[in-house]
Amino acid sequence: MLTQIQTAATRVLEVAGSAVGIRLGVEEPPHTARPLVPGVEIRQYGPRIAAQTHVLANEEAARSAGFRRLARYIFGANQQREPIAMTMPVEQQGSEQQSWVIRFYLPAGSTLQSLPAPDDERVSLVELAPETVAVLRFSGDRGPSRTAEKTRQLRETLRDYGFAPVSEPSAWFYDPPWTLACLRRNEIAISVET
Repeated sequence: MLTQIQTAATRVLEVAGSAVGIRLGVEEPPHTARPLVPGVEIRQYGPRIAAQTHVLANEEAARSAGFRRLARYIFGANQQREPIAMTMPVEQQGSEQQSWVIRFYLPAGSTLQSLPAPDDERVSLVELAPETVAVLRFSGDRGPSRTAEKTRQLRETLRDYGFAPVSEPSAWFYDPPWTLACLRRNEIAISVET
């Protein structure tokens, strides 16, 4: 009984903290980083495992539908009925055809063999190769016009500093929708040649 009360109290604190940008106990993929200019850094990520889904919809609807689909998987909608620890960020990458990939990174140390298979055939597990990523961090609104503006800004910075993009941009979101906009952590990421 005491364990259940502690678990519930911890969850309440995590949700309350997330409203003001406090991210308690949520893992990010391990990486190294070096600043390029204020607000932009170059990160090196090792191999990672992710759960991902493809969604055909406008940007915000795709993010919502994809998040719910992936959340069901990590909350236990899998063949072993096991929850998987939540991590950050949620990644959204798309095209002009309203086709989006929404991705959750899985905890460090996960392998394709150790993870339970998803119940939903629209969710797949993928192994991502090591990569170097340029990341522009911003807070506030994360709607389509703001992410497009920040994507243009990052592309210009990369051009100015001689970096060659090797992927389409992605948007990375670290906070739930109820987090105060001024405290949200959002990022635009583009893989670059090293």
